[in-house]
Amino acid sequence: MAHWKLTISYDGSSFHGWQIQPNGLPTVQAAFSEAIHHLTGESVQPQGSGRTDAGVHALAQVISFPLNGALPPTNFLRALNRVLPQSIRVLQAELVPESFHARHSARGKTYEYRVFERRVRQQPGQPAAELVCSPFLAPFVWDCRWPLDFELMQQASRQVLGTHDFTSFAASDPDKSLREDGQRSGPNPVKTIDRSEWTREDGLLIYRVHGTGFLHHMVRNLVGTFVDVGRGAILPDEIPTILAARNRTAAGPTAPARGLFLKQVDYEAQAPQAGKLEGES
Repeated sequence: MAHWKLTISYDGSSFHGWQIQPNGLPTVQAAFSEAIHHLTGESVQPQGSGRTDAGVHALAQVISFPLNGALPPTNFLRALNRVLPQSIRVLQAELVPESFHARHSARGKTYEYRVFERRVRQQPGQPAAELVCSPFLAPFVWDCRWPLDFELMQQASRQVLGTHDFTSFAASDPDKSLREDGQRSGPNPVKTIDRSEWTREDGLLIYRVHGTGFLHHMVRNLVGTFVDVGRGAILPDEIPTILAARNRTAAGPTAPARGLFLKQVDYEAQAPQAGKLEGES
């Protein structure tokens, strides 16, 4: 049996997230299951490094799955890109040890969030000039209607560096079950963030964050809170208080899904395997 690792990229605009939905709505996982079955006749459900939400994009998502048949990686990559929707591309295909799992083997992730500054203040005290977001850019950014203070947002982003309980920045999960002690079970909310920063690039505000793991909606809730700081609704030094509250209502709104990209997934170095191909998107 061959064990595959694919690095993929996709425009999430038309998908209802990564995971297969019981109602048959289009998802990235379903698209891959159908493409693999079409090419090989085998029924598999590829495992992803994480479950991106509806409308979220990926620059380098990682998936893994086993196949009974042996295929040359070069041919498999090209064949998948022929049958997959244009909004999904396989960038790299490689054979890996049986122990590899896209999610369980991951050691860290980098996310990127893009904000279009619609109102930019050229001089302090002056009215902000209003810009128009291109329709070719709009599906991939938050077209933010407020003038934003970059330095305040940068100060706020540094407040989440280190190891913290990020409950205040996690989506309320209705699937959590109530334990005997009255607490709700769910993913460990304690995460370690070692990169959290804003940059200005090509007319966009870009937030990049790297950590050991992320909770549901965590990055989008961080961005929504930092934008609240940038527009003057809260102060940067309120972030530690929000973290300490461990309550979702203490933080800012959830930023739109369309601005979020899974940028990179980290794994420990593996022994080289026969058959690895880097493809073009």
